[in-house]
Amino acid sequence: MYNLKNKRIFLLFFIAIFFTAFSAYSFYAISNYPQEIKIFENEKHALDIKFPFKFDTAKIDNSVLQLLQKDKGYHANTIYLNPLKIGQTNIQVKLLGFLPVKKLKVDVVPKIKVIPGGQSVGVRLNTKGVLVVGLEEIIGIDGKKYNPSREAGLTIGDSIIEINNTRIKDADHVISIINQNKNKEITLKVKRREKIFNVKIKPVKSIDEGEYRIGLWVRDKTAGVGTLTFCHPDTMKFGALGHAITDVDTGLLLTVDHGQIVKSRVASVKQGKRGKPGEIKGIFYETSKPIGDLEKNTHFGIFGKAYAPIENNIYQKPIEISYQNQIHEGKATILTTINNNKVEEYEVYIEKVNRQRTPSTKSMVLRVTDKELLKKSGGIVQGMSGSPIIQDGKLIGAVTHVFVNDPSKGYGLFIEWMIKEAGIDLLNNSQIADKY
Repeated sequence: MYNLKNKRIFLLFFIAIFFTAFSAYSFYAISNYPQEIKIFENEKHALDIKFPFKFDTAKIDNSVLQLLQKDKGYHANTIYLNPLKIGQTNIQVKLLGFLPVKKLKVDVVPKIKVIPGGQSVGVRLNTKGVLVVGLEEIIGIDGKKYNPSREAGLTIGDSIIEINNTRIKDADHVISIINQNKNKEITLKVKRREKIFNVKIKPVKSIDEGEYRIGLWVRDKTAGVGTLTFCHPDTMKFGALGHAITDVDTGLLLTVDHGQIVKSRVASVKQGKRGKPGEIKGIFYETSKPIGDLEKNTHFGIFGKAYAPIENNIYQKPIEISYQNQIHEGKATILTTINNNKVEEYEVYIEKVNRQRTPSTKSMVLRVTDKELLKKSGGIVQGMSGSPIIQDGKLIGAVTHVFVNDPSKGYGLFIEWMIKEAGIDLLNNSQIADKY
């Protein structure tokens, strides 16, 4: 009796361990399935399904998508998604074929083609209003110290949009309005992140300059060098950099009032070393003939509209883009400019792909394997951000950041996030309204 009881306890314990392990495995396996995938029309997509999961095809829109499965051989667990027309449908994932655990959304989209970039470009950006980058005490004509802006509650990073209901053009405009009002109280419209509010400030006459001041240092423009990522020939929309332009003092994203991208010629390349990122230094040229207008500065790059088609000496015709579910670890190339103004192609290796439900600039990890590029720059350097990444003949993303402790490695951003930010509709391949 005692042995029988022990055997039952052991059996129950074994069953409990088995189901705990099985549940853990199931949870891990289902977490690796994507929430949503995009596939091109007329292009099959393979999707592996492993025990204990099965796809329920009952609610699939058969006019949009057809599921094909091989019953035998090595690919017996592979489902082939066969898109029939542009549209959306859902696939239900079930545990053991009967318990719904996840819904997979499938978008069948048209093939989007772009001209890849790689050109070094100069960026000129004027902010909306002026950005507060410093606060400073003023010594008045009475010899006392004042800081009207700090007392009014202004902080570094605020943007001044208007003064006395007059829209601010630049830093000189701020000085002019303050001195026009002299000793009178003025009203500032201020933007702090997403909040807009008004403050009242009374200027103080400075004993040093003899002019009225409110105790602020402001910036109204910036300029730099980066790399063009793509141009969409149907709409002339372009994307570059793969990350935001931020203020050097505050680190905050600069809002665009107006700006342009112009041609840039590489003057020198500072090689990247462990702990010391390298840098491309460029020279603006043909500034009277800009490439296009800069309209948006976002966390995923800068975007605007080109005046004329942008040419690429390597890819003279548009190429397709890839969505993240089509990107894989393995060989790829990047297009970038490190000699004068000539775009060249260099070999890299995609070491990791991070499947993302929401946009992030760290979509994948890549390593430079091209000996020539390693010799010239040490790998990825500042100014190379935005360099297009190409795999299997398709544009998959853009270089965004370098690993400080290993300049041969860096992060890349999925191209689908940049295409979306540029205002190109992924479903009907047309221009859509920009959101601000």
